[in-house]
Amino acid sequence: VEIHNWNEWENVNKRVTELVIPAKCCNEAEWNVFDVSGLKWLKSIVIGDDCFENVNEVKLIGLNQLERVEIGKNSFAKKKNDRPRPINPNRHFYLKDCERVRELKMGRYSFSDYSVCEIENVPSLEVIEMGELNEESRNFCHASLELKSDSERMK
Repeated sequence: VEIHNWNEWENVNKRVTELVIPAKCCNEAEWNVFDVSGLKWLKSIVIGDDCFENVNEVKLIGLNQLERVEIGKNSFAKKKNDRPRPINPNRHFYLKDCERVRELKMGRYSFSDYSVCEIENVPSLEVIEMGELNEESRNFCHASLELKSDSERMK
């Protein structure tokens, strides 16, 4: 399913397996939490550039079918392509209890003013990519980064 705005989100089928958010979408004030924990069949989340600027909390929790999360640049950030505003203690990212997730990728400047990035109990996780090599990226630049997992498959 492809979502462009808040009204479409309210009608999402709970058995959806792929969630796609095109670039420059879902920036309405109503989006202050991005919680897809109710979408238990979700296998893939792809979010374009410049999305969800007003979201303070991202919850990817208990998604046992989830395999891949890909987020473009400048998403989940108030300020685009630049130094972030001072850290916001109320902006948190959680990826937890997702037994099949293999990849977490995000583009430059996404989550630049988030204070927490917590990744826990993701035993299949092989790849975490934040930003671009040899480029200023500022993903979670002031955040506490925690990876809590026994996975030996990390690359």
